[in-house]
Amino acid sequence: MAGNQQAYQTYMTAGYDAAWEQNWDSAIRYYSLALQEFNEDFEAHINLGLSLLRAERLGEAIRVYDRAIALMPEEPEPLERSADVLEQMGNLKEASQRYVRVADLFLKQRDVDKAIGAWERAIELTPGMVAIHGKLARAYEHQEQKPKAFFQYLMLGFYYGRSGDIEKGVKAIERAIAIKPRDPQALNMMAALRSGGELLPPQDENGRRGAAPVKRLDSDFSFMDEEGGAEDTNTGDALGPLGDALNHALNLLAAYVLEQGLLDATGSDALAAMEAQRRSDYTAASAAYLRAVKALPHPALKMNLGGMLVLQDQPDEAVRYLGDALVEPSLSAGAMHALGMAYAKLGKHKQANRYLIQCLQSVEGERGTASPQEIAQVYGSLLEALSDSAPDALQSINDRFIRTLTGEDWPQRVVDLRQHLNEIGGIGGASGIEEFLGSEGGDELADTIARIDRYIREGRLVLAMDEAHQAVEQAPNYLPAHVRMAEIMVKEGRLRQAINKYYIVARVYLIREEYDRAASVLSEVLDMAPLDTAIRQELISVLEYQGRTDEALTHYIQLGQTYKQLGNVDGARESYVVAEGIARRGGSRGDILTIKHAIADIDVSRLDARRAMRLYEEILELNPEDERAYRQLTEILLNQNSPVEAMRRLDTLLGMYAKQRQVTPIVKTLEELVRLYPSEIGLRSRLAGIYRQMGRKEDALRQLDSLGELQLKAGLNADAAVTIKQIIKMEPPNIEQYLALLTQLEG
Repeated sequence: MAGNQQAYQTYMTAGYDAAWEQNWDSAIRYYSLALQEFNEDFEAHINLGLSLLRAERLGEAIRVYDRAIALMPEEPEPLERSADVLEQMGNLKEASQRYVRVADLFLKQRDVDKAIGAWERAIELTPGMVAIHGKLARAYEHQEQKPKAFFQYLMLGFYYGRSGDIEKGVKAIERAIAIKPRDPQALNMMAALRSGGELLPPQDENGRRGAAPVKRLDSDFSFMDEEGGAEDTNTGDALGPLGDALNHALNLLAAYVLEQGLLDATGSDALAAMEAQRRSDYTAASAAYLRAVKALPHPALKMNLGGMLVLQDQPDEAVRYLGDALVEPSLSAGAMHALGMAYAKLGKHKQANRYLIQCLQSVEGERGTASPQEIAQVYGSLLEALSDSAPDALQSINDRFIRTLTGEDWPQRVVDLRQHLNEIGGIGGASGIEEFLGSEGGDELADTIARIDRYIREGRLVLAMDEAHQAVEQAPNYLPAHVRMAEIMVKEGRLRQAINKYYIVARVYLIREEYDRAASVLSEVLDMAPLDTAIRQELISVLEYQGRTDEALTHYIQLGQTYKQLGNVDGARESYVVAEGIARRGGSRGDILTIKHAIADIDVSRLDARRAMRLYEEILELNPEDERAYRQLTEILLNQNSPVEAMRRLDTLLGMYAKQRQVTPIVKTLEELVRLYPSEIGLRSRLAGIYRQMGRKEDALRQLDSLGELQLKAGLNADAAVTIKQIIKMEPPNIEQYLALLTQLEG
């Protein structure tokens, strides 16, 4: 249904003004109000998204931008801004994929330069997107930017070569050589490709090396082909971080043995152990490593030996060596994984739990799957939540972590687990985390939620909703599934249904007496529906029950503001009065002053001057230098035809400005009051005086002339004569007329 166009325009204008002043909270409020009038307005969505981004409310910003994308899928702006938000959230893979889509939209608009910029951003965030390097190379070549095209073809050759696709690598380098036929870098890369030599990332024209791929260069390594298809960055060794560490340790140990020239029995044992390890003959490998370890105590050898022993169910022996592998940073994640498995086998579940959590945190930090702050916060909260868990509970949780870290898709499952833990912790706290990790069927539900999240990111909302319904059927009380349903509804534009769903979730928490969770969800709902007074009152009740009076006070004030916006002046005043009572019991003086001003403003709007004056007097008792109170009292007294008392209040205000040497506020205040009360002699006199002090002769003459007329009309001839003398001293152009008038008055 169409909204009120005039109200919409008013809110949008107020939003622009607030954004210009960088008052992002106000901008968010006004743009939200505009969307309540026209909930499919693209411009309001764009501006609201930017305001949320500037206010660092990133989760809400991405939802708003996704809605803008749905409204105008061919417009690149919301997609580009959403990519920026995802980048700030640490979701680099999703951000880079969106930049690729942005480039496609710019190409449809025939804006090749902007498309190139988006492609460059994509490969900066996610190195190794071969299809994008190919597009960049061809685009640069078309624009005659030969150095850049040359570098992109070298990068293609490097990536293809490192992934084992020599044929495509050679073709890419041939394209580079066609641009620079005798370039040493291209010729060396071609020779390395054909001979199987080592490939280094090429250097661009400024001497900067391109980014090397972050994945291992083995059978799991795969890139995007030139026709498209997503790069697989979410798979790894089936043994998890332990497997990655074992493979890396093989390379480190082999290099060390060869560099040191250890061709004696020690080196032979190490080489034999490595060969047995490559054949997955763990028994022979561990036996050879045990012979070599005394003479060759290298961290890589101890990593391999400890890993072999864990895989052979010899945890006691494994622990002896794995601790020494932790000193090598590139092996530490795998060593912690192995130590977690070893202590779990030994029944020491507290130690196992700590190592497994540290492993999860370490691999996420290495892969850059989120910001360091978010990773530290989630895993720090996890350690704290499980610090007092019983051994039986920890055993189940450790089994869960070990399953998460096993299988080729373990990197993505680690990300999904962290995101799920972040959500569960946000709405359920420590008890929610422990309950989720230790519950039967938790893996299956987590996988379902991960699929839902993936479908939401891809915009496949119908599939996401189907999965959510299945999750609810499987576990009707599993609230994260209900929360996902609400999130999908938001993206589909069904805001009221989403709010209702969130509200139901909150009510369930209230029934369970889980008040922290209820308050968290209700706060989330209020972000979407800030004018819903019923929800805010529900949240206030929860906060008061918990004794969170400071937060309840804030919401009482916001409730009053909401009622005022909705035109319910009585409701607004009642809310402010309750808020004042709370503030008197434990709030700050600033809170009390804010509330009293809000109540006084309402009384002024209702022409209840007596109440308003009493409130402003109370404000001045609390804060004798409250400028707004003096100004409001001045106007009330002028309206009540009490100019003498009004001027007394005004002079106090002007004196405060003068004491602070603030001339501009003095002039502005007097000019505004003269416009409002043009017949008030005291105001004209004071404004003329300040103009004279500032040397603004013409402005002063105009005010004195008007002042003299007012005095004559009021029969104040003596005062008028004084005013005319002041004019004559300033030597106006028509001084003869003033002299004649003065003679007449004095005669």
